[in-house]
Amino acid sequence: MKTSKEILSSVLKTTQMGQVGIRSVLDASMRPGLRKALESQLQEYDSIETEAHAIAFQRGWEVKELDPGVRFFSDMMTRVKLNRRNTDSKIADMMIQGNTKGMIKGLKNIHQFPDQDDQVSTLSQKLLDCETANIRQMQTFL
Repeated sequence: MKTSKEILSSVLKTTQMGQVGIRSVLDASMRPGLRKALESQLQEYDSIETEAHAIAFQRGWEVKELDPGVRFFSDMMTRVKLNRRNTDSKIADMMIQGNTKGMIKGLKNIHQFPDQDDQVSTLSQKLLDCETANIRQMQTFL
């Protein structure tokens, strides 16, 4: 079973990972519609991250953030995967894979969170809904 603080840390790390993934592809060549969708998703992740920090601050919690090494490695792997294949379809595929991992992590958290903390539960569900919407949005670019 996970605590509210652990769930909040997980939400924070997931939003940060999503931002790293999107920023890693934004300098690639892509159709304007895909770029606009990714920039919108980036703003949504940023908003959820800001909410997570606010909850942690209100409660005096020190929450774990995404490790700088993980950020660097993820960015490098994304750039390698895009090497010579900067297609909208490839970018959408990678985004769907990342969102799917985020959804799985979010669902596991919800199932391991017996003590429902309204603020943390609501934010966790908001992230899960965001990941689901992102997948649907990216499917149009495959």
